[in-house]
Amino acid sequence: MKKKDILPDINTLYLPAEWSFQSGIQLTWPHAETDWAHMLKEVQECFLNIAREIAEREILLIVTPEVNEVKKQISSTVNMSNVRFLECKTNDTWARDHGAITLLDEEGNASLLDFKFNGWGLKFASDKDNLITRTAFESGFFHGQYINRLGFILEGGSIESDGMGTLLTTSECLLSPNRNGQMDKTEIEEYLSSVFHINRILWLNHGYLAGDDTDSHIDTLARLCSPDTIAYVQCTDQNDEHYEALRLMEDELKGFCTANGNPYRLLALPMVDKIEEGERLPATYANFLIMNKTILYPTYNQPENDVCAKSVLEEAFPDYEIVGIDCRALIRQHGSLHCVTMQYPAGVLK
Repeated sequence: MKKKDILPDINTLYLPAEWSFQSGIQLTWPHAETDWAHMLKEVQECFLNIAREIAEREILLIVTPEVNEVKKQISSTVNMSNVRFLECKTNDTWARDHGAITLLDEEGNASLLDFKFNGWGLKFASDKDNLITRTAFESGFFHGQYINRLGFILEGGSIESDGMGTLLTTSECLLSPNRNGQMDKTEIEEYLSSVFHINRILWLNHGYLAGDDTDSHIDTLARLCSPDTIAYVQCTDQNDEHYEALRLMEDELKGFCTANGNPYRLLALPMVDKIEEGERLPATYANFLIMNKTILYPTYNQPENDVCAKSVLEEAFPDYEIVGIDCRALIRQHGSLHCVTMQYPAGVLK
C-alpha cells in the first residue's frame, strides 16, 4: 500500500485501540425471536455472567426489545446503576458486528461510524440489527456525531487497530465477494485508509476455524494486545485439520513488523480441543475483550487449555485482571465473548 497522501493525522481523527480507556460496553441481548430460541435459558445465563462482570467496572448498554424481561433476569446480580437499556428490535446478538465503530479526535470528540452489516456475507437476516446504531444515537445514548457509512459493509470483528495508524485484518473476510465485491483490494485499502486515518494495513492471507460463519474474522485468530504484541491461535497437532492453515498464519505473523520496523512479540494461545461430537465449532481463546484494566476471556470447560490461555493473557496484559467466562453456550451459535460485545471509548456512552 502506498503511503502518499493518506498518512494519519492524529490531530484530526484516529481509530483507538481496544485498550484505550473506555466509557462502556454494548451487549445485544438474546430473545425468543433470535437463533437462540432453542437454548435461550442457557445463553441468557452466559450473557448474565458477561453483564455482571462488565457492569462492575464500566457502563453497560443493553439493547433489547424486551427491557422489562431483561431487568427481571439481571437485577438481582448485576450492578444496575451502571446499566442502560435501549429498547430496539433485533435480529440477533452480535454487537461486535452491528455496533458503531468509534473514531476520536485529539480532544476526545467521537465520531460514531455506522457501517452496513449484511449477516457475514448474506448468510443471515440483519435488517433490524442495521438500525441499532442510528436508534441508539437518536435516542441520546452517545456523545459525538453520527456518521452514515452504510454504503460499505464492515464488521467490527474483522479489524484490529493499534491506535497508531496500523490495521490488522484478514483477506478472507474483507475481500469476500459477498461484502464489497464491487471493490478490489487496492480500492478497499484506500477506502479504509481514508475513513480510519491509518497508514498501513497488515493482511493475513491464511488461518481459519472450522464452522466459522464470519469468513475468518481477525478477532478469532490474532489480536493486537499492544503496539508491539500480537496474541494468536497456534495449532501444534499435525493431525488437526487446522494445522497447516494456522502454521502458515504463524509464518505470516513472524514476517510482520511494527511501524518502527521491529518484529512483533508473538504470544501463542492454545488451540481449543473439539467441543462436542459432530460439527466442529469455531471455539477460540483469541476472542477476548479488553476492558479498563480487565480482560474478559472465553473458557470452554477444558481446564488445561483454559489455564494455559489465561497464562498467555497474563503475559500479554501484566497489569490487568484476567477473568474467564464459560462461553460454551455462545460457541454453539459459532461466536464467542468478543463477538457479542462492543466497546465505546471514554466520553462516548452517557
